Amino acid sequence: MCPERTADIELRLLVEGIYLKYSYDFRDYSGASLKRRVLQALSRFECESISHLQARVLHDPQLFSELLQFLTIPVSEMFRDPTYYQALREHVIPVLKTYPSLKVWIAGCSTGEEVFSMAILLKEEGLLDRTLIYATDINPRSLEKARRGVFPLEHVRKYTESYQQSGGVRAFSDYYTAAYEGALFDKNLIANVTFADHSLATDSVFSETHFISCRNVLIYFNKRLQDRAFGLFYESLCHRGFLGLGSKESLDFSSYADHFEPVVKKERVFRRL
Repeated sequence: MCPERTADIELRLLVEGIYLKYSYDFRDYSGASLKRRVLQALSRFECESISHLQARVLHDPQLFSELLQFLTIPVSEMFRDPTYYQALREHVIPVLKTYPSLKVWIAGCSTGEEVFSMAILLKEEGLLDRTLIYATDINPRSLEKARRGVFPLEHVRKYTESYQQSGGVRAFSDYYTAAYEGALFDKNLIANVTFADHSLATDSVFSETHFISCRNVLIYFNKRLQDRAFGLFYESLCHRGFLGLGSKESLDFSSYADHFEPVVKKERVFRRL
């Protein structure tokens, strides 16, 4: 059997073992992307094969915690794709303003950049105080970073530019202070945020949310898992609720394509039918 085929078998056994041991389900993640990340982890953990990595992971929960950082790719930035946030200001916020209270779900929130971006947008639109935000991810370390709200100072210039391009109405510096060798963001922005461990692969819905933002997460799923996620979003949204996706993600050709209509298709903003 060729080495490539052997590695594919080892990868399947690894993700099955992780699911059985730790209840993290990567079985329907994109195979090529997952394999690339696992191979990167081999050198980090000094393992000569995926089988060697599997043996160590199954007997060492701390090593699994380290491996999780490779598998979940905790990378994000504030106001990523500024035109997306501009579309929300123009097409989604006016509708959300008609509700007396709101529930927003940010799925796959990573280290919190999108959470703070959304909170800033809602604050500027006068909605933050009456909004409950669920910020979820499968990576506990990422959630802890999100709760802290401290981001590298060297990234703030890019965040500021993206904020301004998104239609921001204040000085971005109003929202943070330089501290702890980073930018510490105003804790009041996340006073109504509930950070929670949640897997789109195994967990259930949130009820009656008005807006769900899940960006740059589904690109790592295969079609079956994408359909599961779209099903969760559909069931979680209230009638005529909104869904925002990443720039390379789409409902097209999914099992739920007919359950949503585009609001701003270019920016991947949809509405539940």
